[in-house]
Parts: sequence; structure tokens; C-alpha cells
Amino acid sequence: MSNWNIAGTLTVVPAAERPDLVATPVAKALTGLDEQPIGVAEIDPTLADTAEFCAAYSSPLAASANCVVVAGKRGGEVRYAAAMILATTRADVNNVIRRRLDVRKASFAPMDEAVALTGMEYGGITPIGLPEGWPILVDSAVADSPELVIGSGIRGSKLLVTGALLASLPGAEVIEGLAK
Repeated sequence: MSNWNIAGTLTVVPAAERPDLVATPVAKALTGLDEQPIGVAEIDPTLADTAEFCAAYSSPLAASANCVVVAGKRGGEVRYAAAMILATTRADVNNVIRRRLDVRKASFAPMDEAVALTGMEYGGITPIGLPEGWPILVDSAVADSPELVIGSGIRGSKLLVTGALLASLPGAEVIEGLAK
């Protein structure tokens, strides 16, 4: 297992050894990523939100990446995408993501909709295991990161991954300027 410099006080184990620490769709997707270094660490679910997590576990905020689910309509069809951005930035929903989805207006998907569609808990949604066909828009700063802490599909754990892994996921597109 990789020695994660960003782990802080977390106890990290290979994700393949603890499928109980990830959402069901994430566990299924992890089976196809066996060659990649992916760690998982159990956390207090009340500390899952990025700022609280970083403070509690001494993990650097600059090494946290958030997955946001964005939706937009075109011709009555709702189009979804996931955007991976560093926690220190904000997704450019109104310009970059809206244009990529080819919709008139894009916004964050409602919480209940995002949870129902992904099979993951709000605050733990991750790009690993998203519905087939969803574009995964990865900010270039995320793709270039050697180590990242991301959601695991549940609030009770975090995944540790590389930006290269996120950029290589099915449906992933690295986009310069996705986040500001």
C-alpha cells in the first residue's frame, strides 16, 4: 500500500480489503481498479464535511477534492455530470460545465436526486462508481495532484487516490479552468 503523505492521523488500508467502508456502487467499481493504489480510512461520519474532516484528522485542505453533481436540461432531457474540484476552489457551473453539458442552464443537482441517482450518501459522493454514461469532469489541478482525499460514497470513510486515477476513470475528461 502506498504511504500516503496526506493521511494525517488517519489509519489507511487498501480499499479492496474493506469494501464495508464504501457505498455499494463504489465497491463494485473498485474491483476494476485493482492495479491502482487506492486507500480507505474510516472516519467519524459527523466529520465528513471537508473543513471539519481536515481539522479533525490533520489532513491538508489543499489535498482534498470534492465531487459535485451538476444537472442541466436540453430539449426536456436532464443531463448529469460529476465535477471533481479541489476543496480550495469552486466549480465553474455557469460557464465551463454548462457549455460542456450543452444546456441553457446548469446547477447543482438537488440533494435527494443526487443521492437517489448515485446510490451514495450526500457529503460522500465520489466519482468512482457513478452511473454509467455520466461525464466525470476533472479539473486539471485535481488530475495533476499526486495524492487526494475524496469521498467514498458514505460519510463514514474517505478514499485516498491519485489525480491520475481520477483522470483515468471511464467517462473522465480533464478540463483546464473547470474550477476557479
